[in-house]
Parts: sequence; structure tokens; C-alpha cells
Amino acid sequence: MNYRTIDMSTYPRRAHFDYFRSLQNPMLGVTVDVDVTALQGFCKDRGCSFYLAFMHAAALAADGVPELRRRIRDGGIVEYDACGTSHVEPLDDGTYCYCTLYHDRAWDEWLPYAEAARAACREQGSIEEDDDVEGLYFVTSLPWLRYSQLIQPTAGGDESNPRISWGRFEPDWRGRLMMPVTLLAHHALLDGLQVVQFYKNLETEMAAIAEG
Repeated sequence: MNYRTIDMSTYPRRAHFDYFRSLQNPMLGVTVDVDVTALQGFCKDRGCSFYLAFMHAAALAADGVPELRRRIRDGGIVEYDACGTSHVEPLDDGTYCYCTLYHDRAWDEWLPYAEAARAACREQGSIEEDDDVEGLYFVTSLPWLRYSQLIQPTAGGDESNPRISWGRFEPDWRGRLMMPVTLLAHHALLDGLQVVQFYKNLETEMAAIAEG
């Protein structure tokens, strides 16, 4: 994955960057109820995986926010052109493995690639990450549980991979399927405006799949 180095001498958030890096817990986390009615209907009609469809939309939504593609490295910042995802695949013994996917192709081409990668990952059954772990979004879900907030483990310090998580969708009073979606990111790299942009992008990317 290609990246560029941010010039810290002209970086406008340098003071914010230094401040949030100094905190013991510098992570910013938000959980939002997201309307997935159209995407779930599309997946049901097509007989395809909602899990994969939502993951693809979320990865593209995150890629649309430059700050979510940034990582802290050696006291500075690098920005990737695009980021892959590392997600959890359940295994028959009750544990799980990690599966890395890249989102550099159109939905119809991406889906068979993703299904094949999942199958290969489950067969291997490893929690070893891709070599370029820094350039990934960490993805997980709790499809059995509708939650209102989620606390995720982080390595602390300058480890700055964003986490994207979601729970079970349920109909609201209007009959719309609403699903809790959590974004966790390093506050040294972004603020609330970028978090909002991620959720706006997510609506657009889900619609692009459902209407495609």
C-alpha cells in the first residue's frame, strides 16, 4: 500500500496532535444507529452476505476521509492512498482468525474475491496479520447483540489503526432496520468533523451498493 509523509512543519493540527498524543487514552469513539434497510434488502434479494456488503461500504467510507487513512509513525504522520481491512472470521472450535481484504475493485468483482479470501483464511486459521498491519482498518461485529456503546482494546501510545464495529440490526418504530455502528480512532489524527464525514460517506457507499 502506497503512502506519503505529512510535512509536520506545515501541518495545521500540530498542537492538537502533540496534545492528544500525550494523553493516556487518546482514542475518540462514537456509536451511531445507521439505517441499513436498503442494504439488507439488496443482500436478501441477491442472496449475498450482508456482513461483506457492509464491510465493503464501511471501508470505502473510511477511505473517503483522509484523516482515517493516516497513522502515527516515528513521531510524525503518514497517509495511505487506501487501506485494507482486517476482520474476524469465526472458527468451528469457538475461536477466530483474522482475514485481510483490500477494497480496490467494484462490488461485483470484489464479492467473489472476498468470499474466496474468507474461505482460505478459515482453512488456515491464523491470527497473524498482513505484513503491513499499519495500513489496515480493524473490523469486528457483534451480530447477536444490539448495543449502545462499545469499548475496544487498543495497544495504546501511537498505535493508530481505526476500529470499525457493528451490532445487530432491528426494526425501529417506523419499521426501518437500524444498526449500531462504532468508529474508534486516534484523536491526535482527527476530530469530530471527520467522524461525522465517515457516517455521511457510509450512507453514500451503502446506497451505491444497494442501487447498483
